[in-house]
Amino acid sequence: MSRVTRRPRFVAGNWKMHRTPAEGAALARECVALAAADAAGATRVQVAVFPPFPALSAVASAIAGSGVRLGAQNLHPEPQGAFTGEVSGPMLAAVGCSLVLVGHSERRHGMGETDAVVAAKTRAALRDGLTPVVCVGETLAERESERTAEVLVRQVTAVYAGLSAAQAADTVVAYEPVWAIGTGKVASPEQAVEAHRIIRATLDQVVGAEAGGSMAVLYGGSVNGDNAAALFAHSEVDGALVGGASLQAAGFWRIAAAAAAAP
Repeated sequence: MSRVTRRPRFVAGNWKMHRTPAEGAALARECVALAAADAAGATRVQVAVFPPFPALSAVASAIAGSGVRLGAQNLHPEPQGAFTGEVSGPMLAAVGCSLVLVGHSERRHGMGETDAVVAAKTRAALRDGLTPVVCVGETLAERESERTAEVLVRQVTAVYAGLSAAQAADTVVAYEPVWAIGTGKVASPEQAVEAHRIIRATLDQVVGAEAGGSMAVLYGGSVNGDNAAALFAHSEVDGALVGGASLQAAGFWRIAAAAAAAP
């Protein structure tokens, strides 16, 4: 496996189906104000927010010029067409997005997205100039049956097989154990590190060029201001994809500050 060095820290807030445009803009302005008040910390961590589609434009205006990045929660693999209810990459880019989530467990397990669909969406994001945040992770049943490595290898391979090293470098991976998302349960630092090592080793094998050591791999799953520092203390963990805790600006910035302060 490639040698892991300290990479830039990245903390992303997935707002899921919360916040209207007005509410989202207000939350975004709070985040911007906290980042400005902690200017030194803000220079050491990349911060992004992922509002629901209707709030994207309002949030884009609220964070303009701040350094906080804007992401979307999903995209369709095609750039346009007769796909009622869907949103394309070019539409997201036009409203100011530079990132997009693909393969979140709530879409894999709630919306039936397969590995092949996640791979197609990853390629669509790259095609349309967006950075895909590729979500992978095992269910509780898979972990208890000692299939975590099998699941992670399968999911990572499905997305990255056929991508060049340059394309892979334009992505981010988020390890989100399904059993920890929204449950209050958090993978121990040791569990997170083990999973991140599996992901990096798989990237090395599938992409080559020591991709695993150069790419950002985030942890997601009930991350909050109290447990973030312990996770970020490990060089394998480059940051977090934050769910519920990102809906309160002060709590979200505590996580970002913990990432910035990590050794």
